[in-house]
Amino acid sequence: MSEIEKRFGLLGRNISYSFSKKYFTEKFRSLGYSQFEYVNYDLDHIEEFKSSVLQDLPFLGGLNVTIPYKQSVMGYLDEIDEEAKSIGAVNTIKVLNNNRLKGFNTDAYGFETSLKSCWTGKEEGALILGTGGASKAVAHVLKKLGINFLFVSRSKTSRDMISYQGVDEKILRAHDMIINCSPLGTFPEINAKPDLPYEFLTDKHLLYDLIYNPERTAFLKMGEKAGAITSNGASMLKFQADRSWEIWNS
Repeated sequence: MSEIEKRFGLLGRNISYSFSKKYFTEKFRSLGYSQFEYVNYDLDHIEEFKSSVLQDLPFLGGLNVTIPYKQSVMGYLDEIDEEAKSIGAVNTIKVLNNNRLKGFNTDAYGFETSLKSCWTGKEEGALILGTGGASKAVAHVLKKLGINFLFVSRSKTSRDMISYQGVDEKILRAHDMIINCSPLGTFPEINAKPDLPYEFLTDKHLLYDLIYNPERTAFLKMGEKAGAITSNGASMLKFQADRSWEIWNS
């Protein structure tokens, strides 16, 4: 421990597959930061945050946050950036000089920057599959871009939400952008996909999956079969990770 100058890490559950540890370990190596390390804080419950994560506070430089703690971790923070507060989710934590923790959201930046590479600008409506922390960042970006959207969940709980059973041909025709923010299809459950009437997809649709492992999820394959534009979440991850690094070092 005495050799470690700074420790960064990823907070989540079942995250052994994660992109972040490999990405930042290679970044530290390329920058010559031999005394920096990146670890996974794989917690079964967010209540373990204080005992498992904050014990490293003397060395801690910052954290990334993933499923399922992007919302629940907010209650453990001292400050929250205004944009993250507006979104209602945090995926980046900076340790301030006084050991106070401040939350940020770089998912919105990552998604918006990534979307620009595949968005035609003609899409008139979007379906956001899932209602977790990442979906809130996606909704924030779509609102900023002036794209109407509906959340799709297992059960309808608000006016801007429908259930999967409510998605029919008419809904798909009116929403030509579909963004999967759920974990369905993540390795190793690679055959899983959101329950949608895929037979109504067309080449006018854009399917975006926040999942990056595997590169081509079952959801994206259904879009490819229909001739739709497809994109996974790999570039979003890199953009949001680099933005996290900027925040930690600002």
